[in-house]
Amino acid sequence: MAYQYADLSKMIDHSLLMPTMDPQQLEEGCQLARTYDVASVCIMPYYLKRCAEILAGTTVQPSTTIGFPHGGHTTHIKQLEAERAIEDGCQELDMVVNISQVLGGQWDYVTEDIRAVLKQAHAAERKVKVIFENCYLQDDQKIRLCQICTDLGADWVKTSTGYGTGGATIEDLKLMINNVGPDVQVKAAGGVRDYETLVKVKELGVSRCGASRTQSMLNEAREQLGLPPIEFTAASRSGEGY
Repeated sequence: MAYQYADLSKMIDHSLLMPTMDPQQLEEGCQLARTYDVASVCIMPYYLKRCAEILAGTTVQPSTTIGFPHGGHTTHIKQLEAERAIEDGCQELDMVVNISQVLGGQWDYVTEDIRAVLKQAHAAERKVKVIFENCYLQDDQKIRLCQICTDLGADWVKTSTGYGTGGATIEDLKLMINNVGPDVQVKAAGGVRDYETLVKVKELGVSRCGASRTQSMLNEAREQLGLPPIEFTAASRSGEGY
């Protein structure tokens, strides 16, 4: 299948979540995302307001994390995080389920935890990606989460934070795609690091990928599409590996 550049660049949520990234690197990362015209920047919450300022007037969405990276925050704290993120200009919220409660089979708690953030975000016309952290879960737990997210109207289900023991796998992506409703999209996180993998997951039906190797991946895409590389010399490099 023939793709346009935007078909691939608009799959990328550029990840600026490494705790060792300093403000200059976060600033450069936002500028890189603008330059490559990706889908969004997913940034540490404290820098979200500045991120939204940098991205103003572009089609790149400012996004951040809720309950990150382990999901063990109380539901009330996740709601407060969502409230502040919305105030700071967030358009997409990546929330982590309560992994402990999933493993414990406390599905009512898990459902209400997700519902609370979705309700708050959707009331403000924001979108939510629900992160499962599949590396810790069994297939039946992943399927149950897909069903819950479908019933609640989540915008995306997402494989991973990128900070667990493993990231997105083809098997997990297929499982999620096959077990969500038609209005729920799937995001891969962790492990999509080159053009070939990006195209492969797109062809599975994945609509977003969390990535830090955005520059190299999209320049490779441009080369494959017969386009000149984009020059960006101040790229944030310390976060590579997501």
